[in-house]
Amino acid sequence: MTRDCDRALITGGSGFLGSHLCEQLLDAGTSVVALDNFATSTPHNVGPLLDRHDFALVQHDVTEPFPGLGSFDTVFHLASAASPPDYLRLPIETLRAGAIGTANALELAERCGARFVLASTSEVYGDPGVHPQPEDYWGHVNPVGPRSVYDEAKRYAEALTTAYRREHGTNTGIARIFNTYGPRMRADDGRMVPTFIEQALSGAPLTVAGTGEQTRSLCYVEDTVRGLRALADSACPGPVNIGNPHELSVRGLAEEIRAAVGGESPIEYIDGAVDDPQRRCPDISRARRALGWEPVVGRAEGLRRTIDWFAGRTATAQALLEPRQA
Repeated sequence: MTRDCDRALITGGSGFLGSHLCEQLLDAGTSVVALDNFATSTPHNVGPLLDRHDFALVQHDVTEPFPGLGSFDTVFHLASAASPPDYLRLPIETLRAGAIGTANALELAERCGARFVLASTSEVYGDPGVHPQPEDYWGHVNPVGPRSVYDEAKRYAEALTTAYRREHGTNTGIARIFNTYGPRMRADDGRMVPTFIEQALSGAPLTVAGTGEQTRSLCYVEDTVRGLRALADSACPGPVNIGNPHELSVRGLAEEIRAAVGGESPIEYIDGAVDDPQRRCPDISRARRALGWEPVVGRAEGLRRTIDWFAGRTATAQALLEPRQA
């Protein structure tokens, strides 16, 4: 089923993923309102969109009652700290975004009769005992560990979204997003792709947590956003995995990035994170079947685009410093 989506609200719209979603929707002819409190993002991510008549950026905390924003065809709820340093720094705020923020977004979607898309996460599977992870796997999560503030916020958000669907008939879809990377990631957000790229570009050691044998699967941001849009344009309630099914080790990723940058940075091993999942890879059979979606951007191409973006940002920063140093 394909719907015309004329107006969309994106909570967390100036974040890494949200800003790319804003762009794709605008390019497809959808009017967009981005809602963000900039706790872990920057308005610069959507700076090029601010002059467009069909785009608005509203600074607002999703845990507070929403201002009058009008009616929407689709509500995408992305607002949340998403990287370990951020949600460990903002534990209560992360839980509130998953609970109160989700409730506020659902209430708006219900009032508008809008399609509601929840950006959940592969973290709901925890350190999985099933591999690859299908949507009917219930997970293996430590509810009181340091990562639980993010895991349980998203698990609660899924439960609340499902309750609204069952109780009120709200038109909802749940996406479980796996590791996503691309331009506009923060260099200091603690995730492995930007960390390795920044280290390789500067010639610093690439710091691999634990043994480096733990695995991840990386989906380029353009593909992840297409998946969210496909879910929005469907009647699928989810949950549905949105990710790349090609698995690689963390150490292997560090070596790929070092080779792509062309440097000789050594690999340095540091202590692993508490409750760090040892394997992470999605089963995307449901996404292929229900959404007609699968990733198309290969890792080599996606990393090249991401490295080029980081390199360009570094070059710009150095150019701005040069007059001061003269």
